[in-house]
Amino acid sequence: METTIASGSDLFITVNGTKICYDDFGTGLEPIIFLHGFPFDKSAWKPQIDFLKNTYRVIAIDIRGFGKSNAGNEKMSINLFADDLIKFMDALEIKSAVVCGLSMGGFILLNAVTRFPERFSALIFADTQCIADTQEVKDGRAKIIAQIEKEGTEKFTENFLQAVFHPDTFENEKALVENIKGIIKNNSPEIIISGLQALASRDETCTSLSKISVTTLVLCGKQDTVTPATQSEYLNKNIKDSFIHLIDNAGHLSNLEKGDEFNHYLSYFIHDMVK
Repeated sequence: METTIASGSDLFITVNGTKICYDDFGTGLEPIIFLHGFPFDKSAWKPQIDFLKNTYRVIAIDIRGFGKSNAGNEKMSINLFADDLIKFMDALEIKSAVVCGLSMGGFILLNAVTRFPERFSALIFADTQCIADTQEVKDGRAKIIAQIEKEGTEKFTENFLQAVFHPDTFENEKALVENIKGIIKNNSPEIIISGLQALASRDETCTSLSKISVTTLVLCGKQDTVTPATQSEYLNKNIKDSFIHLIDNAGHLSNLEKGDEFNHYLSYFIHDMVK
């Protein structure tokens, strides 16, 4: 029997000690859950939600502290975010789901599937990687944190926007860039800092890839410089039942920069995965 506790946008549910905001559209026995990257919110999945909601049940979550979700009192970590995901699924009586994570959302998904493999019927990794931060990257994040503490988030936001977009997108898709800029600026400096610390402290999950037993799709912008395509190719090589598509003329936000192509691969994959 198909069940949905509630449907619509900006729904709230308390899980794992904090209030989580989410969108829930469509119907189906098994939903597709979307996890956004840092430092975005669930609206970054709007092209995918709009594309799929008339055919499948689709859910997009504001990760704790981002969007309209509360931060709670615990120190942010990828492990905590993964716990939130599982307890969110419990609260909505979702036994298993297809889950799609981009960037930080992919880190969360890799963490969760390592610890709770039975909760996932298929996986979609977008512009993400299994490695932990190198010391050089950790040092870079520490410098950014110090800059934010001293000057606020303005310079961080401008630098981040240039890093995540393909140069053509950054130059020619002004409305998209401004929309993402607005999402980033909605975060407080404290949340940006907590997110950076969570990214820096995450564990590697590469050694667990061979244990993933469900069908997996890997998508990545071919010109992604934040999580390079070589990292996606590594996921594909080490997850035995996986498929990969590299999306040309896209950077780190391939789902937004080349939404039609991203959606094509997504829908083709889930057609056989979701009943």
